[in-house]
Amino acid sequence: MCLLKEASNNTMVKLVKIRKRDGTYAFFNADKIKSGIEKAIKESKANIKKTLPKSKKITQEITKFLEKNFSDVIIPTSQDIEDIVLETLKKYKLQDVIESFLAYKKKQLEAIPFKTVRSVRDDVGLSENSLQVLAKRYLLKNESGTIVETPRRLFERVARAIAEPERLYSKGNVKKTYELFLELLLNLEFLPNTPTLMNAETKLSQLSACFVLPVEDSLKSIFKTLENTALIHQSGGGTGFNFSKIRPKGDIVMSTKGVASGPISFMKIYNLTTDIIKQGGKRRGANMGMLEITHPDIEEFITVKSKNNQLNNFNISVLATEAFMESVEKNEKIALINPRTKKKVKEVSAKQLFDLITENAWKTGDPGLVFIDEINRHNPTPKVGKIECTNPCGEQPLLPYESCNLGSINLIKMFVKNKFSWEKLRKTIRLAVHFLDNVIDANKYPSPEIEAITKANRKIGLGVMGFAETLARLEIPYNNNKAIEFAEKLMKFIQSEARKRSEELGIERGSFPNFPESTLAKNYNTMRNSTVTTIAPTGTISIIANATSGIEPFFAISFVREVMEGTQLVETNEYFEQIAKEKEFYSKKLMLEISRQGSIQKIKGVPKSVKDIFVTAFDINPEWHVRMQAAFQKYTDNAVSKTINLSQNATVEDVKKAYTLAHKLKCKGITVFRYGSKEQQVLYFAKDKVEVKTEFAGGCPGLECVV
Repeated sequence: MCLLKEASNNTMVKLVKIRKRDGTYAFFNADKIKSGIEKAIKESKANIKKTLPKSKKITQEITKFLEKNFSDVIIPTSQDIEDIVLETLKKYKLQDVIESFLAYKKKQLEAIPFKTVRSVRDDVGLSENSLQVLAKRYLLKNESGTIVETPRRLFERVARAIAEPERLYSKGNVKKTYELFLELLLNLEFLPNTPTLMNAETKLSQLSACFVLPVEDSLKSIFKTLENTALIHQSGGGTGFNFSKIRPKGDIVMSTKGVASGPISFMKIYNLTTDIIKQGGKRRGANMGMLEITHPDIEEFITVKSKNNQLNNFNISVLATEAFMESVEKNEKIALINPRTKKKVKEVSAKQLFDLITENAWKTGDPGLVFIDEINRHNPTPKVGKIECTNPCGEQPLLPYESCNLGSINLIKMFVKNKFSWEKLRKTIRLAVHFLDNVIDANKYPSPEIEAITKANRKIGLGVMGFAETLARLEIPYNNNKAIEFAEKLMKFIQSEARKRSEELGIERGSFPNFPESTLAKNYNTMRNSTVTTIAPTGTISIIANATSGIEPFFAISFVREVMEGTQLVETNEYFEQIAKEKEFYSKKLMLEISRQGSIQKIKGVPKSVKDIFVTAFDINPEWHVRMQAAFQKYTDNAVSKTINLSQNATVEDVKKAYTLAHKLKCKGITVFRYGSKEQQVLYFAKDKVEVKTEFAGGCPGLECVV
């Protein structure tokens, strides 16, 4: 353990390090626990003569429990210690002492005006993980690296910056809008994508998360795009590229009479640049690389991630056409076409290519499939251009140079008096759409081309987070038809209300410039935004909001989170903990046992009704993952980021079934994650615990989520 120290009673006791409420560490002092219990006994109605002698035995029992279940790596928090004290007092049937102990602790907390974690003053009321993430990435720092703002001031900064564009419009009211936006953020009912939180009201002021940049078949285009990529990554955005126009490896280079190196070689240059330039100096960049199924280098593309440390800053996806999927089903051949000459190079078996895709996805998690024809069927501005790519996590199809602003509603906050409030959701949607539209005007764009196309189409993407908790509160299992029905009802409502608000903004402020030639002009007289909804993975913003990621199920009910300085803390889903206490099966021992398994399905003492509701990502059959993605996609303008989780013993056939079902159900793309398939994961099932990295929110177990 940590140390041996002589206690006041001259006995030797092992001490464990504990994490205090302010995020600092101290050594566990058994004497403090003993004196605290004795004080509670003296101030209670209990028989002091009879009860006081028990304090020594109770303290020894608490110490023994801590020594057995924690270490100098897995650290108990102050709250853990308090929980164990209360459980032990309960075991000894000392209810009066418990009440006295709780009253004393309540007084202690009330005496503290605010908590401080990692030098961050919490003036909002956030979780410790939220404060850590804010401190690491979001809160402004001075030149010496000292944090100079609180969470509230961050939200004030963002609300102020996004309310400012009200001055551009006759019906705008900066003060009122600022107050509404600030309340929305402070209540954690809605959060915008990371660059908006990081960069609002700063010199950079780049607020968008998603970009797609064109890559033409020339060095000039390739390196111009690389320059734009560096600027975007530096500002916290993610980039997507379609490399299909680059001539294949071995093809002739007319200007030099040399031989082309092919698209993969240039992807490696982009990957290296991303390694060098961290996003906003705070995290590594993220890219999406795509190649059409008919490109002559498609086999090299499909297998590139199976080689160690290749393109580790890229997600990669194959652009699969309807013709290709039909050829797979019919076991036909497809032609590979040289993009420079437009001539057929050779024919290959579509089924063999599909097998190669699924084998490598099973091996490494890449490539995903993007159903590009399905995407373009829903392209709102087909006369402006064809969509050829998406952002890094696949949820945002965009035209060349286009960017998009995303934000997510925290569904947990849509409950009023323990009932899901559709009216509160309606109000939140309307304000969130207004917020995201303002971001377009408040934004400082990385290049004139990006600004032009973004403002011409004014795409926004409103999504959700905390979906898993919402189902649990409604007592609906994730892997159940009722969950699919609720998902469709929910997203249909969000889509409808977001469209209504965008239509109103179109009347007040004018439609997006490309509206007359858009598909929306057939059904509407005006529309402010060409798209309004996207389901993003939510990444670190869901940690700030203390919610599960996007539409993902619970990753685990209890797990060990790696925090600063190589230490680890046990973390349990708050709602599960609440239910466990209400149904009286809660114990710290149970929570620790669950943290060793993640899932509660094989844990004794947990009622079946609770097990049904709190299913985790790897408890759920892959088919339900795909069906859930399709349910949300049905009423989403853009696309849906969803990880199709597979257990370590899943087969290639399981991947094939998932990819085929996603196409059948009209998803716009699909990606899988088989546990253990990536060298660098942010979640691990170790022998004695389920472990996650500091900033894992429950989705995107491979490449870091950028929104």
